[in-house]
Amino acid sequence: MIKNTILVMSGKGGVGKTTVAVNLAAWLVSSGTTTGLLDVDIHGPNVPLMAGVSTARLQVENEKITPVVLESGLRVMSIAFLLENADSSIIWRGPMKHNVIKQFVEDVAWGDLDYLVIDFPPGTGDECISAAQLIPSGRSAVIVSSPQQVSLLDCRKSIDFCRQFQIPVIGLIENMSGELFGEGSVAALAAAQGVPFLGSLSMDRSITLAGDSGEPFVLGTSPAATRFQDIATRISLYCEEKK
Repeated sequence: MIKNTILVMSGKGGVGKTTVAVNLAAWLVSSGTTTGLLDVDIHGPNVPLMAGVSTARLQVENEKITPVVLESGLRVMSIAFLLENADSSIIWRGPMKHNVIKQFVEDVAWGDLDYLVIDFPPGTGDECISAAQLIPSGRSAVIVSSPQQVSLLDCRKSIDFCRQFQIPVIGLIENMSGELFGEGSVAALAAAQGVPFLGSLSMDRSITLAGDSGEPFVLGTSPAATRFQDIATRISLYCEEKK
């Protein structure tokens, strides 16, 4: 049984969606919950690298796929675990992507989970539609955007996607906030769209280094970790309150 499913989305690529998904899952596990992390970004499966398990491979037991389990207890599933070469491209059309996502949802031995965090690909295409259709209940979304107008334009499309599929939006996160890209525009968009604003993360090299080394920054003591812990707390409180 999966109690809560959190879809981590972004309209535009490169805004930190996978960073948010991996660190949210890591924080939930560190808080004492049973958590799974599902990577449905078929063409750019970066979760294993950021979670520190890029060399892991999957096992099958009793006709079920066993997710990779980290020392923390986090259960991880990604198409990357099935690739012999990490540099290999996956050139699939919609039906094949739908089938593999269906397997990840239905044929993986997740066990009982308090949370399943799903790292979506950017945009509103095949993978997003399949995951939204295959997980019809107990789902809600977190949408990540950077402050630039081009990102906000695509963020609006993600909000509209959630509304069309009747997926509650927990809130928006502004990533890469600061002097380079600006700040405050995601909070303004959230207010205009009538959805909560969860918080912001500034440009911080320590976040990049943590992702490249497979060590979630949220488990540290940096100012960025503290800010993200506050965001993750708001997300978990939302899930508790909606029960």
